Parts: sequence; structure tokens; C-alpha cells
Amino acid sequence: MPRSPTAANDRKPSVTDIATNDIYERQAHLEQIVENLLAEAARQGATAAEAAASTSAGLETTVRLGEVETVEHTRDNGLGITVYMGHRKGSASTSDLGPEAVRDAVAAACAIASHTQEDPCTGLADPQRMATRAPDLDLYHPWALQLEDAIGLAIECEDAARAADPRVVNSEGASVTSHNGIHVYGNSQGFVGGYPTSRHGLSCAVIGQEGESMQRDYWWSAARAAEDLEPAASVGRRAGERAVARLGARQISTRQAPILFSAQIAAGLVRHLVSAITGASLYRQASFLLDHLDRQIFPELVRISEEPLLPRGLASAPFDGDGVATAPKDLVAEGVLRSYLLDAYSACRLGMETTGNAGGVRNLQVAMGEMDRDALIREMHTGLFVTELMGHGINPVTGDYSRGAAGFWVERGEIQFPVEEITIAGNLKQMFLGLAAVGDDCDFTGSTRTGSWLIDGMTIAGK
Repeated sequence: MPRSPTAANDRKPSVTDIATNDIYERQAHLEQIVENLLAEAARQGATAAEAAASTSAGLETTVRLGEVETVEHTRDNGLGITVYMGHRKGSASTSDLGPEAVRDAVAAACAIASHTQEDPCTGLADPQRMATRAPDLDLYHPWALQLEDAIGLAIECEDAARAADPRVVNSEGASVTSHNGIHVYGNSQGFVGGYPTSRHGLSCAVIGQEGESMQRDYWWSAARAAEDLEPAASVGRRAGERAVARLGARQISTRQAPILFSAQIAAGLVRHLVSAITGASLYRQASFLLDHLDRQIFPELVRISEEPLLPRGLASAPFDGDGVATAPKDLVAEGVLRSYLLDAYSACRLGMETTGNAGGVRNLQVAMGEMDRDALIREMHTGLFVTELMGHGINPVTGDYSRGAAGFWVERGEIQFPVEEITIAGNLKQMFLGLAAVGDDCDFTGSTRTGSWLIDGMTIAGK
């Protein structure tokens, strides 16, 4: 079976780089397993098949109050096979990558397919859309992290949080994580491709107290390469400062007011957009943005793009879960919805073409404005600055939105006091259209990058 070029072909590791050589040898081994599996599926009578194989290893340690609380070493394998008998589909999975387990998984998938109902949209993606080249996206940066060093970083992080303010009185712990893995996908149309990845992280959560008021908050950093992580002391200090800033929080009365969503909370609003324009939501008619393609859903100032080929991006990938090549695209341009997010199956159900989004969306970026957070607070003048949301009060069909919230009350363009035990409510369609400004204050790591969002007016339910 011919192979599509993989990231390993574009990036020639040094002969002295033993870790890198090892990862690409394991990638080649997984690719061979996938090829064997596809051949076995054909032997057992499948008219088409696809498979995904992965392996990963990692280290995670947590300290609390200066003492090691957990140490976890992980090593996982996974193999999923989907076979097609005409327009019938069956799937099976195993964590055993041995030849016998592969044969058994194929047999199980074929048995399931023989009993399922035909679906005319079931099948592989268009072979012309397969990725023919997997560019090196710089996703693999192994961290030679010894357990003692990981513990030391976690202690440094927690110590910085506890030293940030005398009112930090307790800790839920600080964690350091490091994971490496390989993902390989192949199908019976001749595509086999894979790439290695790494992901590292630091996080800390602490508790502040002043009188009878107690508040918890956290901070974190994640990156493909360890050198891109925020310093451990900075992560801890940020966690401590966020916790004590919320001390003395109170309720406010029910009212209508503008709301400023902090950048990390605004990223959640982007995810609600993603859910509404995903193929499964659309063909099931379970979306408040049904039939909104090429319609205005935001003010003209808004541009939201997907950047799946972003070097070192936390969600970057050269091809999607169908083997379709990924490519940058605008989801929203000048406030107009320009693209849905479709895999091969949902595209068929909708009478459209795949957008290369099998497995999800990859690296969303909201074009930022010119105002920092302080400027946005001044622009809002009077309203609520939201820094935490609770609950899941969202109706995906109507867009009705109701969430528990906490944050800070703003008057005369300045923060006055922290707020808690309130609910904010609105409708996502109106909220999107009411987006007055996007800040330039993206200060967190993640696959969705945006500044804070200032929305004209929402209902705040309090005392």
C-alpha cells in the first residue's frame, strides 16, 4: 500500500538525537500496524476500512503544601478500526497492538458491520482530499524531565503562590505534566500518515482567606515545548493573586448591564459558536445557527479563523480524522459566518463538502482590537467584569444562555469590588451581535486565542 508522506519525511533527526530516532522508529512501527490492519480488513471481506493507532507516555506529579502528593507515570496504546461493508459500518478498538489482537478487532468490526443498517453517507472521504504531504508543524519537543526536577518545579510554583500574599492560607496543590505521543491514521484509499507530539504543563490552585471570606483560584500554562511554558514562579504568583483578588465578594441586585468577559472566559463563548456550526449539530437540526451560512452573526469588526498548521500550536494537525488535509480558513469574516465545520459524513448529510474538521476544530484565533483590559473596563464604564462561569445552562437549539458567574463590579471605569453568587442570562445570537469590542489582552495558553469580549447588555440576576 503506498504511503502518504509524513512529518518524519520532512524533518530529519540528528543521528545523535536518540529520543527523536526512537520516536520515529515507533511511528514507522505504528504505520506498519495500520497497514497490516487494513490488509486484514480487506482479507475478511471489508469493501473499505480506516484505522487510527496511537501510543503515548507521560509523567505527572503534584505537590501540596510542599509535600509530594502524587506521582504518575503513564504509558498507553490504542487502536481503532472501522470497516465498511458497502454502506454498512462497524467499529472496534483495542489497546493490544499484537497481531492476534489486530485480527480479533477486525473480525469484531466486520461482525458489527454485517448487522448494521445501511447509510448512504457512510464511507471514506473523497480520495482527492487526502493529505499528500504532512508538513513539519514543530509539534514534538521531548522534555528530559527527571522526577526530582518535576517535583522541584511544582514546589517552586506552589511556594510562589503561597508567598504572593499573606492571605493565601491553603493550597490545592501544584502540578507538572509532560506527555509525548504518536498518532497514525490510515485508510484503504492508500493514505497512511502520522506525526509525533508533545505537551507539557504547569498549574497551581490555592485558597485565600480574609475574615470569613474564603476564595479559590488557579492559573496554568501549557505548551508543546518546555521552553515555551510560563515560568513556574509566575504561574504560582498569578494563582495567588487571582485568589486574593476575589476576597470580600458580594452579591449585587438584579439588573441589566454591559458585561466584559475576560479573555479566557470569552474563549468559552467561541466554543459555543463552534458547537453551533459543527456538522453533527446542523444535520440533526440542533443548532441556533441553522441555515446561517453567509449571514451576519457578529458585528463587522469580528474575524474568527482556524489555523490548523500553526507551528507548535496546541491543536495543530496536518490532516483531520478522515485523512483530509487541513488548511487555514475564516469561520467568520467581517461578522459574516463563512464556513461550517464538517467531516466527510456530516458534509454528505448536508449535501456539502468536508471542511477538513473530522475530529474537531484546530487553533481558533479571534482578531484582537487595540484596547487592553484596563481600557475595556474604562470603555464599559459601569458593568460586570466576568472571570468565572459555573453550570451549563445553554440551549443549543435556541441559543438561550444562563450561567452562574463571579467577577468584579465596575463603576466609573474602575473595578469597585468582587462579585459572586449571581447569574447572567441572554441569548447567544443576541450576545454575538452585541459584541462591542474585542481586547488585545489574551494572557493565557490554549488552542483558542482571543482577547476579552465586551457585550453591550445582558441580564444579571442577583439578590
